[in-house]
Amino acid sequence: MKPSPVKHGAEVQQSRHDGLKWAAVVALLVVAVVGNTYFADLALLYRVLGVVVLCVIAGAIALVTTKGRNLVILAQESKKEIQRVVWPTRPETVQTTAIVLAAVFVVGLALWLIDTLLSWAMSGVIG
Repeated sequence: MKPSPVKHGAEVQQSRHDGLKWAAVVALLVVAVVGNTYFADLALLYRVLGVVVLCVIAGAIALVTTKGRNLVILAQESKKEIQRVVWPTRPETVQTTAIVLAAVFVVGLALWLIDTLLSWAMSGVIG
C-alpha cells in the first residue's frame, strides 16, 4: 500500500497566508448572502448566478489553502479506495435483502406477539 503524503500524527505546516485566504472565503460568502438579500427586487436568475459565481470563487480560494489541498488528497485517495471495493453481485444482493426482510418480519411478529400477550395479561389483571 502506498504511504499517504500526509503523515498521521505529524504537525502539518500551514501557509502563512491561509488565514487571509479563509477570511476572503468568509467575506465572499457573506457578500453572497447579503447581496442576495439586498438585491431581492432583481430577477431570481441574476441573484442565483451571482451567488453561484461568488461560491465558486470562494471554493477555488479554499482549495488552495492547506486544508483545501488535504481535502483534494483525501478525495483522490477515496476514489482509489472505492475502485478497490469488491461489490456484491445481483444474486448476492437479492439473497441478502431477502434474509434481512425475513429477519425483520420474524422480529416484528415476535414483538407483536409479546405486545399482545402483555396486553391480554394487563387486561386480566386490571379487569
